[in-house]
Amino acid sequence: MRRSVMDWILDDENIKEAIKKVVSNKGAPGVDGMTVEAARLYFREHEEEIKSLMRSGEYKVEPIRRVYIPKPNGGGQRPLGIPVAVDRIVMQCVAQVLSLGYDGRFSEHSFGYRPNRDCHWAMAEAVDFLNAGYTWVVDLDISKFFDTVCHDKLISNIREKVQEKEVLKLIRNFLKAGVMEDGLVGPPTEIGVPQGSPISPVLSNIYLDKLDKELEARGLHFCRYADDVIVFVKSEMAANRVMNSISNWIEKKLFLKINREKSKVVRPWNASFLGFSFWNNKGTWDARPLPDRKVRLKRKIRRVLRRKTARATTLAQQFTKANQIVGGWINYYSFGSMKTYMGQFGEWLRHRARIIILMQWKRPRTIFKNLQKLNRKFSCGFTFEDIFKVANSRLGHFKRACGNVVNFLISPKVLETPNEKLKRPGLINPLDYYTLKHARFV
Repeated sequence: MRRSVMDWILDDENIKEAIKKVVSNKGAPGVDGMTVEAARLYFREHEEEIKSLMRSGEYKVEPIRRVYIPKPNGGGQRPLGIPVAVDRIVMQCVAQVLSLGYDGRFSEHSFGYRPNRDCHWAMAEAVDFLNAGYTWVVDLDISKFFDTVCHDKLISNIREKVQEKEVLKLIRNFLKAGVMEDGLVGPPTEIGVPQGSPISPVLSNIYLDKLDKELEARGLHFCRYADDVIVFVKSEMAANRVMNSISNWIEKKLFLKINREKSKVVRPWNASFLGFSFWNNKGTWDARPLPDRKVRLKRKIRRVLRRKTARATTLAQQFTKANQIVGGWINYYSFGSMKTYMGQFGEWLRHRARIIILMQWKRPRTIFKNLQKLNRKFSCGFTFEDIFKVANSRLGHFKRACGNVVNFLISPKVLETPNEKLKRPGLINPLDYYTLKHARFV
C-alpha cells in the first residue's frame, strides 16, 4: 500500500531526525518561552496527541515572535521570526519530507538550502559561464522576498505535487500564524514566509522553482541561491532585454517586486553574487571577495583585539575568538583568489596581536623582562639597550609594535605556536590556512 505524504511526515524516524535537528540548532525560545530541550521532552510526552491533531488538520500554530537583527554596513534591520520550539519540530518534520520529495525536481542551477549543494557550487558554475564567454551579467534583486511571498500562489505550487488537504492546511497554518511584536499579537499573516523558521528554506525554493523553469525554458544561463539570482549573457543588448522581460515576468507571475535601483546590468568586475565579485586573470575569469567583505572582517577583528577587550579577557580567549572569525571567513571565501590579500591581512593581524600583548604586559618592567626572555630564547642578538629603549619608550603601543625589536621577538613563530603554560592557542596564519582550503577548488 502506498504511503501518504502525512504518513511520511509522521514516521517515527522522521520525527526523531526532526527533534535531533531542532535541538542541535538550539535557537531562542518563541512566545511561550519554552526551550528546545523542554520542547523535546514535551513532544515525546504528547506525541500521539500532536500526531492526531496534524492528521485531522486541527494542529494550532502559535504566533511567531518577531526579532530584528542589524544589516551589515548600517543598512537598517532584518526581521526574523522565531516560532515556538514545538512548532519548530513540526515544521522540521514537514520540511524534511518536502525536501526529499522536491529536491530531485528542482533546477540544476538552484543551489540554496539543498543537500550536497552550497555557495561554492554556485560560484563555480558562475565562473564557468564567464569563461564560456557569457560576460554580461544581469543582477536581479527581489525586494523583501520572504516578506512578500503570496500564500495562495505558494499553496497552488505545492498542490501540483501534494494534493492531501491535511498537509496543505498544515502548511497554510504555518504561513498564517500571527506575529507577536512588542508583546502584542497581530492578525493572521496574509503574505510572506517567516524568515528563520525551519520550513521557510524549502518553501522559498518551491516558490522560486517557477522562475528557474522559466529561465531554463528561455535557454538562459543563470545561478540562483535562495532569492539571489544572477543571469549571464553575451551582449549588453541581450542583457538589457533579459533584465526587462524577466523583471516583468517575476512581478506579473510570482507577484514579487523587483528592486529596480539595485537590479542592474553590469560587467563581471562590477557584479556581486554571494559576497563575491569577478576578475579576469590573464584571460581566465576567477572570483574574489567584495571589498566591503574585507572591511567587515577587519572590523570584527578590531572588536576582539582592542584595548577594552585586552583588559577584560585573557589573551587565550582573544586568540580563540580571532581564530574562529578568521577561520570561518576563509572557509567561506576560500573559493576566491586572494593570496596577496591573505598575506597582507596576516601581517595586519599579527601587528594587532603584538599591540594586545604589549597592552597586557602593561608596565615597562614587565615588557622589558618578557622581551629579554624572548631575546635569549631565540638568540636574536638585540642588546640590553635596544630592549630597554623599547620597554621605556614614550611611543604608544601601536608604534612600538611596528619596530624591529618587537617584530623580531614577538615573531610569527611565537604568535602561531600554542603556549601550553598559558593555555593559549596559536594565532591562525591566514595565508597558510587559505592556501590549504583553496587547494580544494584548484
